[in-house]
Amino acid sequence: MIAFPSDRERVTRHRAEVSRSVEEPRTVPVVVFADSLHTGLILDLKWLRQHGYVPPKEIGDLRWAAFSWGDETAYVQKEWLTPGQVIHALALPSNSVMEVIAFDYNIPNVCHHQRLYQGFTTESAGDELAAYLNFSTVRDAAGVPDTLGPSSWGGGQMVRSPHSYYFPRICNVWTVEALNAAGFRFHRWTGLSADGVVRQATSKRNGFAQIWDPQWQMEGADLP
Repeated sequence: MIAFPSDRERVTRHRAEVSRSVEEPRTVPVVVFADSLHTGLILDLKWLRQHGYVPPKEIGDLRWAAFSWGDETAYVQKEWLTPGQVIHALALPSNSVMEVIAFDYNIPNVCHHQRLYQGFTTESAGDELAAYLNFSTVRDAAGVPDTLGPSSWGGGQMVRSPHSYYFPRICNVWTVEALNAAGFRFHRWTGLSADGVVRQATSKRNGFAQIWDPQWQMEGADLP
């Protein structure tokens, strides 16, 4: 089980951070990608490294990295999950993984099938976010993540997580926790679905704006 801080501890810490860094500008981009069921984050990889994140050794010196979390069987198995596997993944603790896909291309060119929402956080928020990402992976004595194999898409890497996957600790809740670590304010229980994550992201308190919708591309419309 993932041992996250209690809500009271998180609120206390958030208030302390606000009082310390109220003048710090939000200039670091954070992008949420979403389909109808699943969400993840696209982050500035150089920024994360500067704040202590240790990526898989196979990840090169690239600009961006897409992160997502899920059940190991669902990521590794090429066929659709059987009903029994779905029930097992949700009801019983199972192995989990984190995917890391690094790239230098424009984000919409890589994730053109996903809805994309961009927000901004502070430079110093990288400390807690990098710690969260390191905490989410099994690492060797040198702190390097244990690579399970190639990612399910994008030529990245799939790394083992020390934490179990089960309801309600599902993929979108991991995204929510990463966003909280990045200095935003998300609630876990209203982030169980992809649409729930998006609604919170685009709320006034978090300020994400949609920068890409697959329908715009399919219809040949210009981006706003």
